[in-house]
Amino acid sequence: MEPQAFYKTIYKIAKVVNSSLEPKVVLGQIVEQVATTMNAKGCFIRLLNRTGEILKPDAYYGLSERYAQKGPVEVAKSKLDQEALAGNAVYIADVRTDPRFQYPQQATEEGLVSIVVVPLTAQGNKVIGVLRVYAGETRSFTEEELEFLSCIANLCGIALENARMFHALKRASELANDYIYQVFED
Repeated sequence: MEPQAFYKTIYKIAKVVNSSLEPKVVLGQIVEQVATTMNAKGCFIRLLNRTGEILKPDAYYGLSERYAQKGPVEVAKSKLDQEALAGNAVYIADVRTDPRFQYPQQATEEGLVSIVVVPLTAQGNKVIGVLRVYAGETRSFTEEELEFLSCIANLCGIALENARMFHALKRASELANDYIYQVFED
């Protein structure tokens, strides 16, 4: 993979992050850009639920709806995600046979073979989810590709944090306006 392709994709994704505060829009464009740039079968972003026990699907590209909705990814049952949520990039050469992967049968049906998972961080080093890239053949990932994915995962975290802060400020403003309106109406 040419380094220029990574730089161009990072630039495109940074523009997307700066252009929208809607996480679905931003993350949807990110997974498409990552899968396309890496010539991958698919890309998936999963975010932790409030309890930190389930990784919920948030955005994906190149994968079927059936695969995306195959079932919950329970952190306690997924050694792969436990390693990623601990802050490590994780590579599996063949998800069909690796015991760390929670859904090998569904991966086989989807035509998935290799996977790399990087932690998605926000607010410094707080891990809030994972970014996964799938290959339809046995494939290794270079150090440059892993650095590229870590950079993208950090941009995802920035996008999500920006959206969270924007919606919190918007809600606080609405509450303040409602309070003012009630006080002066009474």
